[in-house]
Amino acid sequence: MSSLLTRRRFLIGGTLGTGALALGGGYALEQNVDVDAVLRSAETLTMGAQRTLLRHRPLAREFSAADISPTFRVNGTQAPDSKEYAALREGGFADWKLKIGGLVNRPLEFSLADLKKLPSRSQITRHDCVEGWSAIGKWTGVPLGLMLHAAGLKPNARFAVFHCADELEKTFDGSGRYYESIDLIDAFHPQTILAYAMNDQNLTVGHGAPLRLRVERQLGYKQAKYVMRIEVVDSFGGLWGGRGGFWEDRGYEWYAGI
Repeated sequence: MSSLLTRRRFLIGGTLGTGALALGGGYALEQNVDVDAVLRSAETLTMGAQRTLLRHRPLAREFSAADISPTFRVNGTQAPDSKEYAALREGGFADWKLKIGGLVNRPLEFSLADLKKLPSRSQITRHDCVEGWSAIGKWTGVPLGLMLHAAGLKPNARFAVFHCADELEKTFDGSGRYYESIDLIDAFHPQTILAYAMNDQNLTVGHGAPLRLRVERQLGYKQAKYVMRIEVVDSFGGLWGGRGGFWEDRGYEWYAGI
């Protein structure tokens, strides 16, 4: 384990900036098999593979701390309306677990404390809502690509689906529960992170606590809040409306690039 904790920096997509991943010698990690798996994957993640995936996906603009918006509107769900989420919130999300499964070789499970021990990325970016407003905020979290690499994708994997705690419509089949999806090119983009902090504070409930997706080159409705589970799939055929997201099933575009 000690060799994994030696300070090192490595490139993603050929760029090394404020958000470059770093493994610091200051981490005091427990012997957690899932955390260890992600740290090991960091050592084998190759620049060449990332450049191949990301060659047509430039970085979104990043801003300075002086540009952070004084207020950042809470949009969509203010707080999931379920007993399960209320219990997790009451316990400070100590019992919350993120599960990664589907078309992976090694299903993984992480507590919020586990995630905060992993290599992190911070980025100050602009959030653009389909309703026409924008705000700039600082997000900190774990690069999604690192976690998928640790889980090991099966050859037919094509999309990462984010299943969330908020239920926007009460339905019998679960189709009213919020979900989103991105392809693996966006999943491995260096600015795509699972964020647990905003503006150097833990996420508030309104902004998606305990964990939300940030996929910076797409509109706000792709930034799924209250993420509970990630499922890797080969198609959207088994997902409710079959279009890859709550709003997409209701007519929105699946790719919401900006």
